[in-house]
Amino acid sequence: MKKFLFAVSAVLALSAFYPAGLDIRIKGSDTVLPLSQKFAEVFIKKNPGARITVTGGGSGVGLAAFLEGTTDIAMSSRKIKVSEKLKMQEAGKSYKELIIANDALSVIVHPSNKVDRLTREQLEGIFTGKITNWKQLGGEDQKIIAYSRESSSGTYEFFKEHVMDNKNYAASVLNMPATGAIIQSVAQNKNAVGYVGLAYVDKNVKGVSVSYDQGKNYVKATIANARSNKYPVVRPLYYYYLTKDESKLKPFINFALSSEGQKLVTEIGYVSVSK
Repeated sequence: MKKFLFAVSAVLALSAFYPAGLDIRIKGSDTVLPLSQKFAEVFIKKNPGARITVTGGGSGVGLAAFLEGTTDIAMSSRKIKVSEKLKMQEAGKSYKELIIANDALSVIVHPSNKVDRLTREQLEGIFTGKITNWKQLGGEDQKIIAYSRESSSGTYEFFKEHVMDNKNYAASVLNMPATGAIIQSVAQNKNAVGYVGLAYVDKNVKGVSVSYDQGKNYVKATIANARSNKYPVVRPLYYYYLTKDESKLKPFINFALSSEGQKLVTEIGYVSVSK
């Protein structure tokens, strides 16, 4: 399975002699970024007249750009908020919501860490600051260094809601500007823990099995476990676009949802939405 790591500032701008109207800007979630970049790369090979620009920054950044009219498609790893919906309504903008893939959120530690399984309650304790030492979890007598995405990230909000039971992150948790930065930080610190989309996990970090039944059963984040609903921390990944732009964006959207597009979803490390 191919893995892709990209910085927030990564930009994919592939162009040729493209016709007017087929110039698409995509912005937002770092989780969705590698997938959108691959979609754009393959789509342009098939349609050399198109120009597609893809940038990250976080779900909140993408949706803000969408509201401002500076992106055609907002990538998001969370559902649009009520406050964002109201702003769209106030601006008189009608939009479409599309699920392009699903993602298993993987908890990662340094490969040398002998802790390889955690309950949801233990994860809540780590990120709320109630559990501060790996010894409390059967590991070494070392201080836990927890890494999180920053608050503009949909991953940050999803983890808080679905893993931390909506409790607040501890002040000691280190917020990182991009998913790649979490991978790098955990790979370099044997006492670190973080969470990332499954597609970002590589040999430099170790995925931890997670239990949502208080330790009775532990399941590791894999495509197979996510697809079979065995892994409990799975979320949809979204595209948001204006209804009025649907005809312009339809060729690209149709490709993303096609059998070829959904095959790319699986190859990169996400979970296909096709049956």
